[in-house]
Amino acid sequence: MKYLLPFLAVLLSFGFVVLFKPKNKANFKLLLAFSGAFLLALTLFELFPKAYINSNAKVIGVFIMLGILFQIFLEFFSKGAEHGHIHTNGEKTFFPWLLFVSLSIHAFLEGFPVQENGTIIYGILVHKVPIAVILSIFLLGSRLKMTYALMFISFFALMTPLGSYFATNVDFISPYLSYINAVVIGVFLHISTVILFESSEGHTFNLRKLLAIILGIVIAFML
Repeated sequence: MKYLLPFLAVLLSFGFVVLFKPKNKANFKLLLAFSGAFLLALTLFELFPKAYINSNAKVIGVFIMLGILFQIFLEFFSKGAEHGHIHTNGEKTFFPWLLFVSLSIHAFLEGFPVQENGTIIYGILVHKVPIAVILSIFLLGSRLKMTYALMFISFFALMTPLGSYFATNVDFISPYLSYINAVVIGVFLHISTVILFESSEGHTFNLRKLLAIILGIVIAFML
């Protein structure tokens, strides 16, 4: 299931966009706020404590910071697609290689902590659904051929299960798994906090978003 669920989440999100053709990405901001809070809470409740067990605290901290910096680097190419920043340009017909590579690397890394941290899969799923929907809206609205859009979304869907497979079955990775997981913590911290900061855009009070954030934290605590 740890391989199947992230794959299905992306493909079903793409199918939803194909069938219902949602136009307004603003409708997904509430779900993004929930997903950001949920992912951040699960990272703090589950990944953080395990990362420091039997490890040098300062070394793990360095790799967490490297994860934050690496995600910032990826976003130079993805333009923030990991937290919902994708701008459709109806004139584009070329394949977005930089977006594809950066999102694939991000999704691949997401799969590494799944084996040793069971509930983090739910955080990844809740994060993936709104991002996959927004990404699908972009792909279908950018005048790419449907075959290219399907290729993009299929590879993107495969990357997280592939990361989980590598973490579990590739022997030479095992000695470095705690450091890779620390990098992923940094990636999750950056993405989730950016989503939360952006959910309060304009610094105006929004009760629905606040409730969505609180709900995400509470559900993560109860898992």
